[in-house]
Amino acid sequence: MSHSKVVKYYREKLATEGAMLFSLIDPDKTYLEKGVAIATKSYEAGADAILIGGSIGAQGSLLDETVRMIKEEVSIPVVLFPGNISGISQYADAVYFMHMLNSRDVYWLSTAQIQAAPVVAKLGVEAIPTTYVVLEPGRAVGWIGNANLLPRDRPDLAAACALAARYSGSDVIIADSGSGAPNPAPSAIVQAMSAACGSEVMFFDAGGVRSSHQATQVINAGAHGIQVGTAFESGNILNKIRRMVRAVKAAGKKRV
Repeated sequence: MSHSKVVKYYREKLATEGAMLFSLIDPDKTYLEKGVAIATKSYEAGADAILIGGSIGAQGSLLDETVRMIKEEVSIPVVLFPGNISGISQYADAVYFMHMLNSRDVYWLSTAQIQAAPVVAKLGVEAIPTTYVVLEPGRAVGWIGNANLLPRDRPDLAAACALAARYSGSDVIIADSGSGAPNPAPSAIVQAMSAACGSEVMFFDAGGVRSSHQATQVINAGAHGIQVGTAFESGNILNKIRRMVRAVKAAGKKRV
C-alpha cells in the first residue's frame, strides 16, 4: 500500500470529517487563469483537494503552467487525474497512477502504466495506486478508453470491480460516469462498491453530481468522496462549491 503524504492526508480527512470533496479542473477547458480562478474559489470554499486532468488536451506546457500557477495559490494537495501518459507534471503533489479496470484495450490496463512509471519516478511525483472504473454513460472518457461500460443496474458487477481493486492493492478506486453525465452513479452501485472496499480502499465517485442534494445522496450511499468538474465551470462558482462542501461534510459527519 502507498504511504505517500497525500494518501495520509486523505485518510486523516476521512477520519476527522467522514467525506471529501474534490474540485476537478480540466486544463483543456479551463486553462491557466481560468483554471486558477476555479482552484482558488474551490480552496476558499473548503474543497479538500484540487484534481487536474482530462480525457484530451491536458498535457505539455499548458498542463505544467496551470498546475504551477494553482500551486502558488492554494495550500491543499494538487493531484493529477491523468487522461494519458502525457498528463504528468513535475509541479503536482501526486498522481493517480491508474489502470482502467474495464477497458477492452490492453493499453489502458498496462502499457500506459509501463510507459509512465519511469517518468513518474524521475520527476519524483508521489504515485497513488488507483483503480479506475467507467460507468454508463461513460461520455468522452468511456469512448477514449474503449471501456466495457459498467451497467447502472448491476451493483453486483460494481462490487466485483471494487473487490478487484481491493485485492490488487489499490489505495483508491474511482467510479466515473463521465464528465457531463446527466446523473451520478445510482445509490445501489455506490452502496455495493463502498461495502466491497471496506476500510482498505478509498472510494470516490465522479461524474454527474450537479447539486448539493445529489452530493448528499452519494455520500449517504457510502462514497468516501466526490469529484466535481463540470458543475464548477460556470455560474456563481464560489457559492456552488460552498453549498456542495457543506452537503458533503454534513453527510460525512454521520460516519465520524
